[in-house]
Amino acid sequence: MTTIYRQRVSARNSDTNSVKNPDYSNLSITPNRTEAVSVVIPAMNEEKNIPYVLDALPRWIYECILVDGNSKDNTVRVAREVMPSIKVVRQTRRGKGNALACGFKAASGDIIVMLDADCSTRPEEIKLFVETLIETGADFAKGSRSLEGGGSADLTALRRLGNWALSKCVNVLFKTDFTDLCYGYNAFWADILPEFDLHVEPVDPFSISPMLWGDGFEIETLLALRAASANLTIVEIPSIEDSRMHGRSNLNAFRDGMRVARTIRTEWKRKKRPIEEVEEKAVQKEKSDVA
Repeated sequence: MTTIYRQRVSARNSDTNSVKNPDYSNLSITPNRTEAVSVVIPAMNEEKNIPYVLDALPRWIYECILVDGNSKDNTVRVAREVMPSIKVVRQTRRGKGNALACGFKAASGDIIVMLDADCSTRPEEIKLFVETLIETGADFAKGSRSLEGGGSADLTALRRLGNWALSKCVNVLFKTDFTDLCYGYNAFWADILPEFDLHVEPVDPFSISPMLWGDGFEIETLLALRAASANLTIVEIPSIEDSRMHGRSNLNAFRDGMRVARTIRTEWKRKKRPIEEVEEKAVQKEKSDVA
């Protein structure tokens, strides 16, 4: 069984983040059944893929939530045939990010796992994500295709280069040590959801765009950066990404890469804003005292 190679330690009681290599040799890799695990799967037109994903899910999970993106095919019907107990949620806007946010809101487990519907993320890795959270006390377990034991059959040279550059940029700005910023296989404790500040309200029908910021593929970056900004404990673990089994991906390397870059800039400003607000209040107080 693959072990964990690195951990970014929480900065709750420190001004800096550091990297440790703890001893994970005693990791049991047997999920603690007292922690209820919710698996959230966003899907749109995945009727050919979803049976394979659902069939491979561990039987010990508490619930599986399928978030349907207004599929034109029989994704929902097929999912219910394969797993009658599945909880189906309709997303309120468009995009993977909104689908995940809707799924998170509907989840009632202690731990939430994000899983893709196209067979690219392996359900059998769920237990490693879950055990990592339980055994290490981490808040957020982030999969990495770049660590030893991980890999990808789907990552093109262009996307690999872009992901590397974006990861380096984030590590400088946020003082983190991410090796795979844009990968979407993650798990976290449900009680940290407020830190992500996600909203699922339907968009104004008169709005120019049917999507809000964070509704697209940039959601993986947004979650990682907000977890880092909140000084949560983030653990990277190796993960293997397979190629999509059927159909074509909606991901566009250039368009979505630009959205990720914009997300980094936006979250950097968001991270600095509380400091600037405190400084501004201090200045105003000083002016009032002088007056």
